[in-house]
Amino acid sequence: MSTTPPPQALTPGTTPATGEPAAREGAFGWLRALGPRGRRAFGGAFGGYGLDSYDYFTLPLSMVALAAYFGLDSGQTGLFTTVTLVVSAVGGALAGVVADRIGRVKALMITVVTYAVFTVACGFAPNYETLLVFRALQGLGFGGEWAVGAVLVAEYASPRHRGRTLGAVQSAWAVGWGLAVAVYTLVFQYLDDGLAWRVMFWTGALPALLVVWVRREVRDAPEAAAVREKSADKGSFTALFRPGTAQTPGLLRTTFFAVLLSTGVQGGYYTLATWVPTYLKTERGLSVVGTGGYLTLLISGAFLGYLTGGLLTDRLGRKHNILLFAVLSAACILAYANIPSGADTLLLVLGFPLGFCMSAIFSGFGSFLSELYPVAVRGTGQGFAYNTGRAVGAAFPTTVGFLADSWGVGGALVFGAIGYALAALALTGLPETRGKELL
Repeated sequence: MSTTPPPQALTPGTTPATGEPAAREGAFGWLRALGPRGRRAFGGAFGGYGLDSYDYFTLPLSMVALAAYFGLDSGQTGLFTTVTLVVSAVGGALAGVVADRIGRVKALMITVVTYAVFTVACGFAPNYETLLVFRALQGLGFGGEWAVGAVLVAEYASPRHRGRTLGAVQSAWAVGWGLAVAVYTLVFQYLDDGLAWRVMFWTGALPALLVVWVRREVRDAPEAAAVREKSADKGSFTALFRPGTAQTPGLLRTTFFAVLLSTGVQGGYYTLATWVPTYLKTERGLSVVGTGGYLTLLISGAFLGYLTGGLLTDRLGRKHNILLFAVLSAACILAYANIPSGADTLLLVLGFPLGFCMSAIFSGFGSFLSELYPVAVRGTGQGFAYNTGRAVGAAFPTTVGFLADSWGVGGALVFGAIGYALAALALTGLPETRGKELL
């Protein structure tokens, strides 16, 4: 029996999650269309993902100080990222199952508390090995938050606005990244590096405040929750690998290509997110404030990229948006890593399109992955595909770390372009889902 329900008919002008009249068009029509409950869900997912980003970037921004404090080489520092991303695959898959079985909001709170607790614990690590363990455990919550939050909001959003809505959630990553850079700039400006990296991790306690609000104000989309509760496949991993027959479509093919897509995009992205700060400081000789200035332009581009990518996801379709920015992101990496020595102004200018393109490609993920899976296994499918791709893609920044000793960080960054080629290949095996209902 197929796990995919037939398309649901809606009364023209209403949204599927609230049954309220669709909001009039405009810059924020997508937000009004969510209704009061949907807007609270959006706030919870946006805050959770922004703080998820903040806690993630406490490590890459502190990487140089950590390497000096513990006497680490490039391979060892790259292993921090790999361990985080590999464990995040386990956390993301588990969070997806939990979201399908006990609800989106409860799973969201669990993931936020997990990444906050272990980020703070990293600040107390006495040695490299302990820090590696704490960072790995932080990955359990880090891996689950996005998938759970994206599904929560997707089930409130109308098909017409889903790309923009999930793109706006995705933009929280840039907000958290920017906040982390601002705090990093202040902390490392006024504290000794040996203490500053610990303080960075201790500030990761901020998400605890969000959990209190989510617990009081946010609820699952009722219609989607009702359908999910009636399904025998609720939260089933088995359903993700069901091959299907001529009469009964399965999800095996979808899951394979969704994982490949996620691997390519995140392999390219995390290569840049992990190594650009180190590249700017060690090979370009920029000061802490200078590095913050360069990253400001990169992050500004990322924020606008998320919003623009969300709009184009609705206008062009899920696949066309991803393909467009896969090509542009690969081109930016190649240009960014090969700027001649001394051309720091050009490096600064190119930071904006780099941030824009490598972020716009993510805007379609929340809507695309949600639409590829039926409601009973939507959290499980999205969590598994996105985070397994993240774990496999984790090999990219580690490879850069080992190549950096012989190629230099700038030369090794080119390896990230391979990821975007994989993403383009994966699109050939996935259907276009624009306009699909989720109930």
